[in-house]
Amino acid sequence: MGIIPTNHRRRWSGLLPLFAVVIVVGEVAFLGHLDMVKNAAMVQNWTNSFNFPSSSSSSSSSRSTRHVLQQEEEEGWCREWLEKEDNVSYARNFEKDPVLVDGSDKDWSSCTVGCQFGFLANKIPDAIFGLSSNPATATVHRSMESSQYYVENDIYHARRRGYSIIMTTSLSSDVPVGYFSWAEYDIMAPMQPKTAGGLAAAFISNCGAHNFRLQALEMLEKLGIKIDSYGGCHRNRDGNVDKLQTLKRYKFSLAFENSNEDDYVTEKFFQSLVAGAIPVVVGAPNIQDFAPSPNSILHIRELGDVTSVAETMKYLAENPTAYNKTLSWKFDGPSDSFKALVDMAAVHSSCRLCVHIATSIHEKEEASSARFQKRPCKCSSKMGTLYHLYVRERGRFNMESIFLSSQHLTLEALEFAVLRKFKSLNHLPIWKSERPESLRGGDELRVYRIYPVGLSQRQALYSFSFESSSALRKHIETHPCSKFEVIFV
Repeated sequence: MGIIPTNHRRRWSGLLPLFAVVIVVGEVAFLGHLDMVKNAAMVQNWTNSFNFPSSSSSSSSSRSTRHVLQQEEEEGWCREWLEKEDNVSYARNFEKDPVLVDGSDKDWSSCTVGCQFGFLANKIPDAIFGLSSNPATATVHRSMESSQYYVENDIYHARRRGYSIIMTTSLSSDVPVGYFSWAEYDIMAPMQPKTAGGLAAAFISNCGAHNFRLQALEMLEKLGIKIDSYGGCHRNRDGNVDKLQTLKRYKFSLAFENSNEDDYVTEKFFQSLVAGAIPVVVGAPNIQDFAPSPNSILHIRELGDVTSVAETMKYLAENPTAYNKTLSWKFDGPSDSFKALVDMAAVHSSCRLCVHIATSIHEKEEASSARFQKRPCKCSSKMGTLYHLYVRERGRFNMESIFLSSQHLTLEALEFAVLRKFKSLNHLPIWKSERPESLRGGDELRVYRIYPVGLSQRQALYSFSFESSSALRKHIETHPCSKFEVIFV
């Protein structure tokens, strides 16, 4: 644990008498321009404002002021000392020696860490797509297919096969690769008049799906829901159409996936959002996590839900006010949780892979190097302990320093310190240029989540939180130089 160096105390304390002399001389010079009556009143007010010990109340106030000044001075000393002592350089500079991933070509435009895809004859890659016999190379499994069709896409199964980095649609994977992004889907596109003869449109081509989607379609039709089917299954319309433009004419879209798997949400759902057709979903059990706002989608969890969903569809179709309310997110904007989810894709998955690899390399060095283990990470004085923490925006690699006092080790203080730091850097959120202009907002930064580095996106977005300030304190005290990620919305 760090202790404030004595030379810093002497340097700052020696300046205090000089400050006092300057203040007195300046005040006397100012009084010389006033008449004697005013001078007397001014002197009395002046002495009162400086809390001269004329009563127990003024004495208490003076002690309080000195306490605050002393705390600010000592925290200043601690910050300066910690920034110096904790500044340990890593052995590898990724700007000069980029992360190297073999087995794929470069498919991104920029990244916040040095990142190179391809083969180099004179260098062992940091990672490779596929399995490798070299223990120094991380093995990457990447797929956007459902694990119900391809068992190797199940995270547990992939780990057992020897893959160290998993990239699937699951938000619990190391580097999620979802179907969603602001760039690919114009989610806030304006709505068009609902002129179609049918109530809902369906585009289903795989008639052997591993779920009940065809049974659900048939049940909806029997319950009086007119469905125009353009796919290979139950086709009753010419399928040679522009899917997105066709969907825009319908009030509802049957976003029926081919399997019911958490986080497996494909273009069927996101194209429905673009079209402004209310999605009727058979698919991911957690589809509500992907909804742009509460009550904006209809979910058939099991065949027993079909009857109630059909009744809701009829009600909404016959009541324009209720229907428009379900789509109000198109005009008012989606929820923060939806924006936080889609913003993840503002950074290409290949770049996020490199960030993941580089972070792991640094963590291994921190765990094995005595230079890092000797970092103080905190500084103690008579006024308490100052903790040195690090934070970065999700999707970025480099960390920024922040400091929290043991007297204010709270969730509110952590958020305040993060905001103050990034505002001082004139920080632009990583999604700023990706979002539709109507959702970019102004220059204000808003925190959605702060969480320890290393959590999955499922944990970060939906399941993790520090239950209390005591939990935050425990984490910081047991994780020296704690690292956090922040999601801005």
